[in-house]
Amino acid sequence: MIGGIRELDIDWVRQQFPGLESGWAFFDNAGGTLPAVNVIDRVSEYMRRWPVQLGASYAVSQDATAGLERATRAVASLMDAGDGSNIDSSQIIWAASTSELLQRLARSISPQLQPGDEIVVTDTDHEANNSPWRRLAGHGIGVREWRLNQDTLRLEPDELEPLLNSRTRLVCVTQTSNVLGTILPLREVTRMVHSSGARICVDAVAYAPHRLPDVVGSDVDYYTFSLYKVFGPHVAVMYGKRAALAGLSNINHQFFADGDLPWSLMPGAYPYELGYATLGVMDYIEALSTHHGGTVDGAPLELAYSLIAGHETRLLAPLLDFLHERRGVTVYGERTADPELRLPTASFAVDGVPSSAIPSQLDPHRIGIRWGDFYAPRLIDALGLRERDGVVRVSLAHYNDAAEIERLITKLDEILP
Repeated sequence: MIGGIRELDIDWVRQQFPGLESGWAFFDNAGGTLPAVNVIDRVSEYMRRWPVQLGASYAVSQDATAGLERATRAVASLMDAGDGSNIDSSQIIWAASTSELLQRLARSISPQLQPGDEIVVTDTDHEANNSPWRRLAGHGIGVREWRLNQDTLRLEPDELEPLLNSRTRLVCVTQTSNVLGTILPLREVTRMVHSSGARICVDAVAYAPHRLPDVVGSDVDYYTFSLYKVFGPHVAVMYGKRAALAGLSNINHQFFADGDLPWSLMPGAYPYELGYATLGVMDYIEALSTHHGGTVDGAPLELAYSLIAGHETRLLAPLLDFLHERRGVTVYGERTADPELRLPTASFAVDGVPSSAIPSQLDPHRIGIRWGDFYAPRLIDALGLRERDGVVRVSLAHYNDAAEIERLITKLDEILP
């Protein structure tokens, strides 16, 4: 027991992920997690039982429509710190990826902007929350950049404040860097943004697998993440505050009007079987909670995520210790595994060795890690690592175990100079 919370039953957890049967140690989880068996079963269930279009009068179509509504309600619960009652279904937008969702959002917002209006982006975000907004500079919109502090390797809130003014309309941030693993103090930043009269758009892709989202408590305007990073299917969701969605322009067919939510922001159909399989994510999280003594009416998501955080912190600590102690290795991000400051992603570079040379040496040992810029090229440039092929990234998930960490450290000890 730690802090009154039982430790994660890792043997039970690993039984819920069929992909682990391969014998590989997967440490590329920030790029995409393994799907839980509940998710796989839900995909199959939908395609077997409801291979039809939504919205017709016949029973099978009605059942399919009801199933997708249940999935949307599950997403609302996950977004709303396990509650969901504060969010209606029209506030949840579906797409194949977060990149697609943010491209849509930018298209929908752009008609509301006037020349001279300003948007703030960062040099730390994934390009999903960068490129769509920076393109607006070609339409007379001012784009200002909140930059990584070179001393702390954080986005410092006091350095955002001078970028905000009466012309600021939107601030686009990541809740957690997918390279550094650093957690943004989102509530503080949101208060600052709202005080300037602007809205905030949050990319939570790297956050949601490890900490429970709380869009209502953090008072964000737009919030998005991909379910395939949260043990689920290859689909993504975006929440919008009612007032923030109300003014968006229709990007669907012309017979939809502005504000015909969610369809005015969902051109074409999304993969229904994958949307439905999102129920499997909630099935798994709730089962994780009940297996550890939680109850359905006793905040199961909070218990599950606390177990996840505790386990991942215990895995990350020895890895960080090893990397920090290794001569010639530089780790980027918070120095400790403090769960209030960072998530279980460790990115590093090695003096005299291109990052591209390291992961392939682990492949024969069935250990999967990755090198590169991870679609955050501006961050890699800010760190001065472009010529070194970016970073080596080890990104953990709660289904990793201590034996895998020991195996990784042992092999890194052998191959690092």
